Order: sequence, then C-alpha cells, then structure tokens
Amino acid sequence: MQVIAVANPKGGAGKSTTALLLATTLAEAGAAVVILDCDPNHPIAEWRTGESRNPVVVYGDVTESTLHKKIQEVRDTTQFLIIDLEGTASRMTSRAFQRAHLVLIPIQPSTVDANQAARAIQLVREEEDETGRTIPYRAVFTRTAALIESRIEREIAQDLRDANVPCLNVKLCERMAYKAMFTLKKALSEMGNANVAGVPKAIENAELFTKEVVTVLTEEVQVAA
Repeated sequence: MQVIAVANPKGGAGKSTTALLLATTLAEAGAAVVILDCDPNHPIAEWRTGESRNPVVVYGDVTESTLHKKIQEVRDTTQFLIIDLEGTASRMTSRAFQRAHLVLIPIQPSTVDANQAARAIQLVREEEDETGRTIPYRAVFTRTAALIESRIEREIAQDLRDANVPCLNVKLCERMAYKAMFTLKKALSEMGNANVAGVPKAIENAELFTKEVVTVLTEEVQVAA
C-alpha cells in the first residue's frame, strides 16, 4: 500500500481538490483507493454522500488517536491510501508524515501560499529527523492559469528551485469542473450531462497529474530499495 499525505498549513491551498482528483482518477483506472478525510470540514466525506459511482472509499471519522488503527485496517485491501490533512500542524500531521511514501504540498501561485508551504516542508524535515528516514515530498502548483504562466508563478517556481524544493511538472489549473466536483458530488467523468465547462480538459489535466504522482512513487520505491 502506498500512502500519500496531502498537506499545507494554509487553508484554501487546494488540498482537498488535489486529494479527490488523485483518488478518483486512480480508482477509475482500477486501483483500490481509500481517502482519510482529516479536514475538520470533511469536504471529501461530504462529497461521498452524493450519488457518484466512483469506487473510491472515504472515511471521515478519523481522529489523531484512530489514524494509525485506520491505516492498519485498510492496508491489506488498498493500493493507494490518500490522507487529506487538516490545515494546521498537529500530531495527526506528524503521524501521517511518518507513514507517508509521498507528501504532496499544494501551492497556489501566491507568496502567502509559498510561505505556508515552506512550513509544511519544515514539518517534513522535522519528521525525518525524528524518524531517521527520508520522507519524499513534492510541491504541486494548484489553481494556475491554463494557458499563461503569471509573473508571480514564475518567481515562486524559481524560488523553489533555488531552495532545492522538488516540484511536480504537472500543475492543477484553475478549472470550473474541479469546483463542480464538490457541488455536484460527482467525479469528473460523471459530468457529461451536467453543463459544466471544460470537463475534457480537466480530465486530461487530472490524468497527467496522477500519472506523474505514480511515476514519482515508483521512483522513490526504487531509490529506497
């Protein structure tokens, strides 16, 4: 089982969108996927109350004290476990990082988001010191323009490169379809008759993002071996 934690201390950075896109895309490709919705507002657990036929399993009743038990419960039946973490540093965040094979850190193209992402990276490094093992992580840009890269986005990307922060190449663009997932409580592939603009491009973006995440996981496993 591959454990992916999605974290950024700043609310609204796109953690839940990132987690749900990744999970639903993996599940539609045939993988057994579980999401632990640890966001206090439980947006993904609320999404699961809809009529979506996507097979991803969602647990929204996870607490700091039950996180380890829930991971143990699903490990033998799950290929990908995705943990959508709360927006603040906590023991739950620490425990999730300790079990993670990859930490994804969503960043909107803004200085505030980049500064908060730096806090998430520091938490990863603190857990590495605590556990004595390397915890792979990647920053991922979210809510970016689909066609034109903004000046601030270029500057932040350069700052991350200068700081040796690894970033995913694929960015999650600003798409109405991503917001509609939570409103309609559907997966992207189920929006054909929902009159939502840009669904094919959103699906393509999500699939490229998911493919890169799986590639990174595979490479990290090979390095660890």
